[in-house]
Amino acid sequence: MWQKIIYSFPIQLLFLHLKKNLLLLSLWFLLVLIAFQSFGTVIGLPYLLLDPEYLNRVSWQGFFFVGVALGIFTMSFHMTTYILDGAKFKFLAVIPRPFIHFCLNNSIIPLFYYILYLFAFISFQLDNEHESNWIVLNYFLGFSGGTVTTYTLMFLYFGLTNKDFFILFAGNVEKRLRKTRLPRANMLKRIKESQNQKDKVVEYLDINFRFKEIRQDLSRFEANQLLRVFDQNHLNMFIIQTVLISLILVMGLFRENPILQIPAAASGMLLFSILTMLVGAVTFWLREWATPVVLGAFLLFNYVSNTEWLNRPHTAFGLDYNREPAAYNLDNLKAILHQDSVEKDKKFTLNILDNWRKKFPENEKPKIVFVAVSGGGQRAALWTLKVLQDAEAVSGGQLFRHTQMISGASGGVIGAAFFRELYLRNQDDSELQYLDEKYLDQISSDNLNPIIFTMLVNDMLIRNQYFEYNGRKHLKDRGYSFENQLNINTGKVMEKPISEYLEPEFKSQIPMMPITPLITNDGRKLIIAPYPMSYMGISLDRTEGFDEKSQSIDFQRMFVDHDAKNLRFISALRMGATFPFITPNIQLPSKPQMQTMDSGLSDNFGVQDALRFMYIFQDWIKENTSGVVLVTIRDSEKFTEIEQKALPRFFEKLFTPVKNIYINWDNVQTLNNEVLFTRMKETMDFELERIEFEYSTLQYLRDRGLADQLGPFSPIDQDIQRASLNWRLTAREKKSIIDNINSPQNRLSLEKIRQLEFLSRMP
Repeated sequence: MWQKIIYSFPIQLLFLHLKKNLLLLSLWFLLVLIAFQSFGTVIGLPYLLLDPEYLNRVSWQGFFFVGVALGIFTMSFHMTTYILDGAKFKFLAVIPRPFIHFCLNNSIIPLFYYILYLFAFISFQLDNEHESNWIVLNYFLGFSGGTVTTYTLMFLYFGLTNKDFFILFAGNVEKRLRKTRLPRANMLKRIKESQNQKDKVVEYLDINFRFKEIRQDLSRFEANQLLRVFDQNHLNMFIIQTVLISLILVMGLFRENPILQIPAAASGMLLFSILTMLVGAVTFWLREWATPVVLGAFLLFNYVSNTEWLNRPHTAFGLDYNREPAAYNLDNLKAILHQDSVEKDKKFTLNILDNWRKKFPENEKPKIVFVAVSGGGQRAALWTLKVLQDAEAVSGGQLFRHTQMISGASGGVIGAAFFRELYLRNQDDSELQYLDEKYLDQISSDNLNPIIFTMLVNDMLIRNQYFEYNGRKHLKDRGYSFENQLNINTGKVMEKPISEYLEPEFKSQIPMMPITPLITNDGRKLIIAPYPMSYMGISLDRTEGFDEKSQSIDFQRMFVDHDAKNLRFISALRMGATFPFITPNIQLPSKPQMQTMDSGLSDNFGVQDALRFMYIFQDWIKENTSGVVLVTIRDSEKFTEIEQKALPRFFEKLFTPVKNIYINWDNVQTLNNEVLFTRMKETMDFELERIEFEYSTLQYLRDRGLADQLGPFSPIDQDIQRASLNWRLTAREKKSIIDNINSPQNRLSLEKIRQLEFLSRMP
């Protein structure tokens, strides 16, 4: 019995994969880790698989596409392993429909994954507390329907073509395949090798799910006779692989159609399928030369990848890239930051401040408010919008009226920009309720599916589609998909060039909001605003001989000849929210080429820019206001307990230095900001107050005694799973973020805003 089990075809295939095909098995192992939330949880990968969205909602259709994609990935695994290892098992050539039998016996690993995935996704959905468990059944049927549909079409194709080709057209097929000497030679060599090995398979599982013994007279079949069967199967697989890849490319031509923007998890599995097929094709054709040839091809591609054809820039939409590139060198930076230019920009901003002051009575001094928001993808965007709405409500509409500047990074700035635009539109249309909760749904709608889909069908190959913005052509990429989807989600209210904010900011109808992406070339900030703000990059009073390195570069002055004012506003937001690998780094028209990425690398909380602005205009603030209120909106905890860490293992020691830098980057920036804030508070001649909001999921809030001041609050009774750093949130994550405004600390902060005296009588 044990001999039969061990030497059965399914078990022998499993042993073969464990011994030879670990690279292919690693993809299955990665999917298991993702399904059980053991990999990529911080950036939300498991939720893409367990709670897929399609057309901005979780439904059976989303699970249907995941089922289709998982079926395609499974079939690509079967096809690749059949191409690589099918010839090792000669008996396949003399049984009907050999490939279908191979798939059936090769299903231990896929079946194991399906069972684990179904357990993980059903458990996850049951925890979501749906109105009825029939919803979960609906999702299960959607997934099963997608999987069954894929297998039915695939097996129908292979069943019909194998029979037709082998029985009716085997001669023609052999004539055509005979011209392809390399694969025939490879297959013939593999069959001869297998003949020299002891046949260890004694039984195989047939289509009727019964084990049958292997016939023992295979030696009388010549290799060429066996070859005809393998040839026709490989031809059929080549056809289906070509069709699948071609279908993906065709879908790329219509990728802006929402119906074709399949869930991100499905796109990822299709990518896995393509990689699996390529592994099989390359290994089959090149055999022992596969590794050196692939390595050589990789080095060659790396060598030519900096050519203009393969390295076309990811552009900032609206800029003129046909003009002579701006000089990006120290001499030009000094010219931009000339003392006269800095003074001119400062005077312009003083006019903005004066216009802000005119909104209030002359006999009263107003509080001036600065809002600093943190990065953190879509969770930060949703959290920032929720806080601003509630803070504006409890202040009776006074908070944003008194707000002079918003600073920050990444998703937080996107949420603040959306609120600012709604606030501006409310001034012209009082019926627009900018505090309506429907805008929370808009800012938190899925923005990831089109990005991942575009990466699959476009950016990983060659970008070849263009679109026109204000008379200029730009290549479409996943950055364009991000902007397009953000536009759709927010009702296209921010679809405008940055210059359209010049007048409302100058008149102080809305707060200033410089966007500050990091320049990867030298670590400086790029200050993007509708007008120059060169004073943010260097000291105002520079004594002769004082050698100061500029901290930032003014966008308007640097790219004045490239129509900087025509920059698409959402492109500016994307420049400050460039998540690595998800949205591409933007290259700007300079020489050498300037590249930007997420603002959070320099200051994820926006506090530094707010404090610098206060310092520059401290005299005006002292003269015209009754003090400063700094409202900080963080998407992370400021205070966290120091954890007891177990002694690291050997491999953990190798990665500990890098891991510590990543984990503590948030704390390092927080501590730096604390030092700057404390110094400002101690040295400025005006009153400086801080009100802090934070998205916290830790139970420690109760331990700090805050809950005793405001009574019980059930969501803080236990730790809540933190929302992922992603451009897509689950319903449970959205609820966690929105409900967090009711935490003890945030309720205290709202109370402070309610009690603020925004105006005080002048002496």
